[in-house]
Amino acid sequence: MLAHPVSNFLHHSAALCDAVLRLRGQALAQELGRIAREVLDSPAGYYLPADEQAGEGGAPVSGLVQEVRFEQQLFGRFVVSGRDNYSALDEQHLASLASLAGSVLQVHSLAQRSTHAYVQVEAQLQHQSQILDQMHESVLTMDLNGFITSWNKGAERLFGYSGVEAVGRNILFLYDDEDTGFRDAFLEQGGRLMEVRRKKKNGEVFWASLSLSPLCDVNDRSIGLIAYLTDITERKLAEERIHHLAYYDALTGLPNRSLLTKLVDQALTVAQRSKLQGCVLFIDLNRFKLINDTLGRHAGDELLREAARRFRSVLRDQDLVARLGGDEFAVGLFDISQHYEASMVAHKLLTALGAPFLIDGHDLRVGGSIGISVYPQDGADGETLLRLADIAMYRAKQQGEADGDHVAFYSQDMNQGMQDRMRIETGLRHALGNGQLLLHYQPKFSISSGKIIGAEALVRWHHPERGLVPPAEFIPLAEATGLVVQVGEWVLEAACAQAQQWKEAGLPPIRLAVNVSAREFTSALPGRVMETLKRYGLEPSWLELEITESTLMHNIDRVIGIMDRITALGVTLSLDDFGTGYSSLSYLKRFPIDTLKIDRSFTTGIPTDANDCAIASTIISIAQQLKHKVIAEGVETVEQLAFLKSSGCDEVQGYLFSKPLPAAQFEQALRENWRPAQADKAA
Repeated sequence: MLAHPVSNFLHHSAALCDAVLRLRGQALAQELGRIAREVLDSPAGYYLPADEQAGEGGAPVSGLVQEVRFEQQLFGRFVVSGRDNYSALDEQHLASLASLAGSVLQVHSLAQRSTHAYVQVEAQLQHQSQILDQMHESVLTMDLNGFITSWNKGAERLFGYSGVEAVGRNILFLYDDEDTGFRDAFLEQGGRLMEVRRKKKNGEVFWASLSLSPLCDVNDRSIGLIAYLTDITERKLAEERIHHLAYYDALTGLPNRSLLTKLVDQALTVAQRSKLQGCVLFIDLNRFKLINDTLGRHAGDELLREAARRFRSVLRDQDLVARLGGDEFAVGLFDISQHYEASMVAHKLLTALGAPFLIDGHDLRVGGSIGISVYPQDGADGETLLRLADIAMYRAKQQGEADGDHVAFYSQDMNQGMQDRMRIETGLRHALGNGQLLLHYQPKFSISSGKIIGAEALVRWHHPERGLVPPAEFIPLAEATGLVVQVGEWVLEAACAQAQQWKEAGLPPIRLAVNVSAREFTSALPGRVMETLKRYGLEPSWLELEITESTLMHNIDRVIGIMDRITALGVTLSLDDFGTGYSSLSYLKRFPIDTLKIDRSFTTGIPTDANDCAIASTIISIAQQLKHKVIAEGVETVEQLAFLKSSGCDEVQGYLFSKPLPAAQFEQALRENWRPAQADKAA
């Protein structure tokens, strides 16, 4: 047989490679058999795959046989026949063809497996990508330098950047003025959960919950981070609203008491390290209640807002100022070396209140009372310092004039005074429910006849241990705490009950005057008076209500409406302490009152003090012009009585005639139609 030229072998090799790449199964076997026949110029020959038995298809197993193998893997065999004999060179050519076929089949097998694996991986990645894209949460990955390597649909929706725009950029482009330091050993380990501010493509800044997990390679080496982000802006805004409601005053925007105590405690820690002193100032506005009740809540709120602005304007940035409620404020000073600096600040605050408040066309003026507690000698925490400053403020209010400004530091005697005040308050509450209150009656006399024409019912407190408690001790406290309403209700009830007894005993009707506080003077008062008279079967002529002048200055039209309802019942009204308040004569003519009562402060100086005489004479003259009766209280001398009689005063009460009497003694005096010798002389 002739030797095959190299070009023929290369042709057959190319044909073999092409067959392996293009053909499968029986078609491949037939083509490989054809190539083997051509290589050996044999009339017969075929390729038998490894999974088929020799001689399959009726083909004889004779001639040359060569296995097609690559290393240990058998793919099949070439079987060539039809010639009388085959040389060693033929065997060599067939072996070379088999070796080439084995190599090509091995490479093709590997390629097929790789392609299949790639398809599987690609399908899995596509499946995972779909899962990530369907997640509401934003997921992105980045390398150790912070450059983004993947970006899911959730991230696209959250930030507004597409994957093409985001992948390859450093994560810092999403930050909002935060610390841009990225490398962090803790971050690289992952697992960190934090709340951060991030920026969207449109410039909007939002709050996000960020969770970081490590991204590792096949050898479990860190190659980056996986970031999970969720928009929590609504939750953060809600938390901020809740925090603001919990720790800030809605009216002024200042911290409230809860936040103040927290901030004070923090400041005290710093002051302790720096060996500095600290002070808490408790501020109470003067005359605020009068303004609020007279002009209404809107004006009162605006006044409080303006007061807060003024306080803030005179304080340093590091000083604390808070509104505690009502007309009470507090200031914390902690960057000071001497406690007397607090008094300087206190006077600055009072000076800030000195300028008039122009509200709704009104020129309003308020002052303040300030109590000061000092760290560390008075207390070591915010609550204690605030409580002691409150005690000092009450002392300041007592030391100052009625509406004047005053400043006081806390001391132990102040605390003792507050404890006494609390004991009196507790005792008074107990007295209301345990029969310790009683009434004394101070007779009212007609100047012209000298006879008793009525009495003022005055409450007394008979303490089981202290005996009679002076009214000056518990009446102001009752007014300050609101207990005056309950005391007033008890007085009205007790006075009517006593009047019923005197009526049933056959005594003629006299006017029992009951004092009505400003707190009691509400739209419910006429109904309560009517029900009480009805319950005891009393005619209205038995009852007179004494109203202080300052009470009438709170919403004039409302007050006149209440007064009209009372007088419609037949109950007379008396204007108590006339001349000490702020009433206008234009209002006085509108009030349906029966009697004007000259305050004892004007009676005391009669007849030696020209001013007191002029005031008393003027009040009497005004009353006569308005057809009101006039009664003077506090009459203690014959000379006072003589002046009042000559000036035209109608009635008097005072120690010249009688001190307040228990019910039994007053009844006896009434039955005897008591007329003291002093009164006879004056008459």
